[in-house]
Amino acid sequence: MNLSDIAQGLQNGTLPPAEAAQLLLQAEENETEEMGFARLDHGRRKRKGFPEVIFCQGKTCGQVAAIFERFAAHDACAFGTRASREQYEAVLQKVPDASYHELARIIWIGSANAAKKGKVAVLTGGTADLPVAEEAALTAEFFGAEVHRFFDVGIAGIHRLFSVIDQIRACDVVIAAAGMEGALPSVAAGLVDIPVIAVPTSVGYGASFGGLASLLTMLNSCAEGITVVNIDNGFGAGYSAAQICRKIAGGDK
Repeated sequence: MNLSDIAQGLQNGTLPPAEAAQLLLQAEENETEEMGFARLDHGRRKRKGFPEVIFCQGKTCGQVAAIFERFAAHDACAFGTRASREQYEAVLQKVPDASYHELARIIWIGSANAAKKGKVAVLTGGTADLPVAEEAALTAEFFGAEVHRFFDVGIAGIHRLFSVIDQIRACDVVIAAAGMEGALPSVAAGLVDIPVIAVPTSVGYGASFGGLASLLTMLNSCAEGITVVNIDNGFGAGYSAAQICRKIAGGDK
């Protein structure tokens, strides 16, 4: 039932007000915008608490710019991952206040949640893991978490992790990004009483198999409380961490 039908039902008395309110809520949750090359899900914030995110890789500059323009007009915020500088420059032509983080390859406008809820500790094994870690950190920040970065605390110099462990324990969620053998999340999980989201990165020499070795290490960890996302999926880790923080803080959608 569309909005016109709901209004007509209320007017002629065939639709009770309570039922009309429920139908209006469903219509808002399912609101989409057809663009020909994309169907934007404007109702996702109502259903999930966070708005839809744009995966920019594989899209043309014009497509990315047009999508950002529509999201910005509808919700005053937008977030895109795996974006190139050329795509960002195209977005700027449509939305002048857009920002870009080149290392993380993220374009964003505004914030999905201005009030910060919960704390996320983002760890990396080494400096080479920074692109994935920053993708995770910026995602968590955009969706309303307070992020604390602890970079280059891998097990090759494990005293570096011990030196900041009290600060990490003060957070609500840990994101640990590591390549090579991928042991950092296991070590971290053995030292904290909060969820650890492990992110295998594609950093390493030949036998790391583009991150597969670290992925298998994390999946086979004997430390409790570890959840593993896909190789280089900083976005997935940051999104999940923000969801956890929102629930811990008692936040609403």
